[in-house]
Amino acid sequence: MNNGLVNAIIAYIMWGVLPLYWKLFDEVPAGEILSHRVVWSFVFMGILVAVQRRWGDMKRIAASRSLLLSLAASGLLIAANWLIFIWAVNNGHVVETSLGYYLNPLLNVLLAVVFLREKPNRGQWLAIAIAGAAVLIIAIDYGRFPWIAISLAVSFGLYGLAKKKIVQDASVGLLSETAVVLPLALGYWIYLAAAGKTTAWTLPPSMFVELLLSGVVTALPLLFFARAAARMTLSALGFVQYIGPTIMLLLSVFVFKESVSPVLLVGFALIWTALVVYATASVRSTKLAKVS
Repeated sequence: MNNGLVNAIIAYIMWGVLPLYWKLFDEVPAGEILSHRVVWSFVFMGILVAVQRRWGDMKRIAASRSLLLSLAASGLLIAANWLIFIWAVNNGHVVETSLGYYLNPLLNVLLAVVFLREKPNRGQWLAIAIAGAAVLIIAIDYGRFPWIAISLAVSFGLYGLAKKKIVQDASVGLLSETAVVLPLALGYWIYLAAAGKTTAWTLPPSMFVELLLSGVVTALPLLFFARAAARMTLSALGFVQYIGPTIMLLLSVFVFKESVSPVLLVGFALIWTALVVYATASVRSTKLAKVS
């Protein structure tokens, strides 16, 4: 659990600062950025798996239809999440992306109860209720249906559930997921070249090298997340996730200069109150379990 918690914290800090990276390419269309992200993630993970000498695991995956289908589903879910996130960041919606990842832990709890039969205790339910109220306040204050936030929460929540269901090494699993969407990314490259709409390949050399690093930037937090998902309950993993959107929210205010209302700050305070309540209830539950 402790090892899982450390991996989760590292993953969510990395994801929290990602808007700074994607803002470097705000002149490149989101779909094109996504295609490069998929290709270079596949290349990076292929090198990593080769160094680990785990290509034999890939052969076993190819021989299992059920595992292939599960990895295909998780690959498509994370690709959809990437596309929405990149588009939102580069079109000035960082506040709404943070709202999406504030929503995600609540969805994680729901998915954990429905699909994994996890049973939160009273204190944890209270924390969930407080966080839910906070997100509702934020959404109402936002003034319109937050489709970006909902889409990000649902896609990443289902991705987390899929990772809980897949018993597979983190690096091999991520290589398989990127392999699933690799043909789509390469096909999009061909389409852009044929239509004369390529943007990324015309970037200055230094910026193109930064785009090549999107494979590393993408893969590292996902590797930490996969290790965390294997060691933590889905609901606990979801609450640690508040680290990421909190960093995004701070970036949106102090770096990207997006407007934030006083109501949003109240919601922010309620969410952190929920975190404290959840953590306290979890610690007490663990101590009682040890005593019994």
